[in-house]
Amino acid sequence: MSTSTPIVLLFSYGTLQNRDVQIANFGRELTGREDTLPSYALADPVLSDKSQYVNIKRSSNPEDAVSGTVFEITEHELAAADRYEEDADYHRILVALRSGDHAWVYRRA
Repeated sequence: MSTSTPIVLLFSYGTLQNRDVQIANFGRELTGREDTLPSYALADPVLSDKSQYVNIKRSSNPEDAVSGTVFEITEHELAAADRYEEDADYHRILVALRSGDHAWVYRRA
């Protein structure tokens, strides 16, 4: 990625951490770092056809947090992630991570 290419942060707690999924959707393996999404918890999995999707939900318990990976990607790659996640009926929201960074994350309503 060129230094002049604007980047955005994407937090993943699910399949976007998978190398094969990254290559299929972005054409490359992403480099990321561990981070945590505070005040969220894993929700019951969502079943759709033969697939099971992990989901998160807002939590009132300040000790709840979801572990995952934050990736630096381009706006073009973010659009590719939107297309990938739309099959599971996920939408993108901007969240504050424990590190203090703000990143996009996908969840079902």
